[in-house]
Amino acid sequence: MSRDKSVTKMDTMPIGRLVMSMSWPAMLSMVIQACYNVVDTYFVSMIGEKSLTAITLIFPIQMLMIAVSVGTGIGINSLIARRLGARRYADADRAASQGLKLSYINWLIFVVVGVFFARPFVAAFTEDADIIAQGAKYLLIVCVGCLFVMIQVSCEKILQATGNMVLPMLTNMIGAVTNIILDPVLIFGIGPFPRMGIAGAATATVIGQALAMTVVLYILMKKQRVLHIDRKVKFDRETLQDIYVVGGPSIIMQAIACILNIGMNAILAGFSETAIAVLGVYGRLQSFIFMPVFGINQGATPIMGYNYGARNRKRLMHSYWFSMMIALIVMGAGLLLFQLLPGVLLSFFSASARMLQMGIPAFKAISWCFLPAAFGIISGGLFGATGHGFISLFGSLIRQMFGILPLAYIFSRMGSLEMVWWAYPLAEILGTIYFIITVRHLYRTDILGLDDAPAAE
Repeated sequence: MSRDKSVTKMDTMPIGRLVMSMSWPAMLSMVIQACYNVVDTYFVSMIGEKSLTAITLIFPIQMLMIAVSVGTGIGINSLIARRLGARRYADADRAASQGLKLSYINWLIFVVVGVFFARPFVAAFTEDADIIAQGAKYLLIVCVGCLFVMIQVSCEKILQATGNMVLPMLTNMIGAVTNIILDPVLIFGIGPFPRMGIAGAATATVIGQALAMTVVLYILMKKQRVLHIDRKVKFDRETLQDIYVVGGPSIIMQAIACILNIGMNAILAGFSETAIAVLGVYGRLQSFIFMPVFGINQGATPIMGYNYGARNRKRLMHSYWFSMMIALIVMGAGLLLFQLLPGVLLSFFSASARMLQMGIPAFKAISWCFLPAAFGIISGGLFGATGHGFISLFGSLIRQMFGILPLAYIFSRMGSLEMVWWAYPLAEILGTIYFIITVRHLYRTDILGLDDAPAAE
């Protein structure tokens, strides 16, 4: 796609059709990724509840890995979209080129984590030697191999900033499908492959990421025509600052989610390892609901960023409200599913009677957070698109660090596991109040003053 064609699409296509055309590939890609997460957990649960507990304990580090890659990618995406909207093409090229090189720096950080801190991290939550060994082995493999996902995510976000949502979706699908196919083969040793257990699940993940990276990197470097990638570009302070003004808060927000999971694992460990496994299963299943909403946000953010750069207030806000409507519909459907069929959902993961007893009230309580979460996710996209990422950061702090964890701790001290689960929806109410106030402020102080520029011919 040429620069002019990309610009025309952002300027003139009706907002509803534009948002859906850019969101559905990301939504489908996210659903497939969620499917992989569930399938991966399903096969691991067949090994045993200890294996399920092990991957739940190391999940926060995987979340942090994704936080760094996706957060950096969001910063790159937002900067490129704004520069294209302002017709500053050389700056957009520079953002893409430097953003891609950041992947290697991010990878080195997690190599250190995997090599030196995998076993101590898992051992901090349990004394069970089997859980410690399995968790440390899994974490080491995914950390050392995370270079592939770092590069893959950066390439996908760069392509999405140009309006190309389909090819990133296809490459993500390639990685997810590869993971799904290889999981049972490597975990259980089908055919000529050895039985690797939990290490097989980690290896399947890395191989899938490597294949997806190879495809998307080839597309970015050889097939797309909107941006020009310079492999020899040097880092400059202004571009890095612009990337992390938006990407930094996104990383911190997702890192806060990692801290939340670590804290919740510590709280639940006071009840039982089964309670930790329940949270792990919930986290995988709720991704089926949240991932499509994140996909909507991915599609809408470059549209909002472009129109913010083009100073087109009406198209910017139309994108925001249309995305909000779709997100609320998806979350509403998810709420009904978790309220009506919690036992059925848990039964897919070889849930014991004790796990069902704990899990059914947990699913019913936590899922009430879905609707307010939709408002927070789409509003976060608006702040990122307009270069105000730190507003979203404070929202995450209010919800998670000042909401979920303190409430869960207080309820746990009362000795009630069922009350612990209600910390999630109660904290989302606090977040919703915050985002209502900040969206109104952003609109009055920044967006309202934009010129309603006519669409480009």
